[in-house]
Amino acid sequence: MPRHPFAVANFRAYWIARLAATLGQMAMVIVIGWQVYDIARQTMSVKEASFQLGMIGVAQFLPLLALSLFAGWVADRLDRRWIARAAVTLEAGCALTLGLLTYSDAITLPWLFGIAALLGVGRAFAGPALGALAPNLVPKAILPTAIALSAVAWQAGTVIGPALGGYLYAAIDWLPYAVSAGLFLLSLAMLLLITPVPRSARKFGGSPWAQMIDGLHYVRRNRLVFGAISLDLFAVLLGGATAMLPVYARDVLHVGSEGLGHLRAAPALGAVITAVSFSWRPLKSEVGKKMLIAVGIFGLATIVFGAAAPLLLPILGPSAVGSDFAPAVLISLVALFVLGAADMVSVYVRQSLIQLYTPDEMRGRVGAVSTLFVSGSNELGEAESGFLAAAIGPVAAVIGGGIGAILVTILWARLFPELRRARTFDPPATLELPPKEMTT
Repeated sequence: MPRHPFAVANFRAYWIARLAATLGQMAMVIVIGWQVYDIARQTMSVKEASFQLGMIGVAQFLPLLALSLFAGWVADRLDRRWIARAAVTLEAGCALTLGLLTYSDAITLPWLFGIAALLGVGRAFAGPALGALAPNLVPKAILPTAIALSAVAWQAGTVIGPALGGYLYAAIDWLPYAVSAGLFLLSLAMLLLITPVPRSARKFGGSPWAQMIDGLHYVRRNRLVFGAISLDLFAVLLGGATAMLPVYARDVLHVGSEGLGHLRAAPALGAVITAVSFSWRPLKSEVGKKMLIAVGIFGLATIVFGAAAPLLLPILGPSAVGSDFAPAVLISLVALFVLGAADMVSVYVRQSLIQLYTPDEMRGRVGAVSTLFVSGSNELGEAESGFLAAAIGPVAAVIGGGIGAILVTILWARLFPELRRARTFDPPATLELPPKEMTT
């Protein structure tokens, strides 16, 4: 029996596929956001352009909202490998289209909004399929490690991808889309290498619609899973500082598109260092408390990032911003590094708890709910940040969001004592649907 997930060829291919796909997705997201804001600023004020930045988040979220339950149901009934392959192929087509439009200088706001929505369709199907596939690839004895590594691949791609996109865009505007297309094709090639995998006996009853919403019922009745998912939703929804990075790069810190790459790289570096540490020294005790503390630190780091420039400008004047080594820029980079590290801790614990406490026949549908919540926190967080920035300004929006994330953490620690009591990742011996009159 293999002693580590990477000793399993199917899992190695899966891990590379998930990392590559997530890198491609996130590299595109940051560039789409920058292009939307940059094009809008040519004819609009900062607040009006921030509103457009919020709307691009809505455009990406609506397909997820409409399709997630169906996608989860499909992931529990059909071959998860082929669902992921089809979704990645769609995303590769989106990347190639945006690359060609940018290269030919034909990119416009309608094109950006339309293809962002198509990317949302691809992500709606890819998320549940890939998330539920990992536990099918390895023996049960090393399943916790496999789930943790899967979460690491997703989170590493989530934070490294935007930094990659920012740097590539600063070099050549169409290059991030070309690289994303290559990453999607690499992901597709790895997915094609995964051989047929065994699945547990599937139990389906009721109408297709009833089966689709079983995932919602399971999450709602399992308070540990519900608390973990909803904590991420509201904390990141409120503390979405990264959604404002194009605004900060251009109009607050004055570091331009190259500086945007540095700002995106900072949380990536924090998350990667944390992920690497977990790969050889995983969390084993008080995992719930550590997740809550990490989300609180996430909110505090968001406040520091948002306040650095406004606090230092009256003291240091223009020298506080405008270059990579300006004091406000350096403090912002450190704050974003801490933010990324804290977010990695939260994601690692949350994804492990969700996967380990969910029966295999439900993982696609529960994964779809998780994808909907996580995407809601990301895309709707972008929208909320954009709309709030349009109303009260980007600095106040970021600082207020960080305060909100801390308050949510305190509230969730009281509403969901199950999170505080989660000491290890060890699941129950038998996983079943919680009865309606009981909680887990």
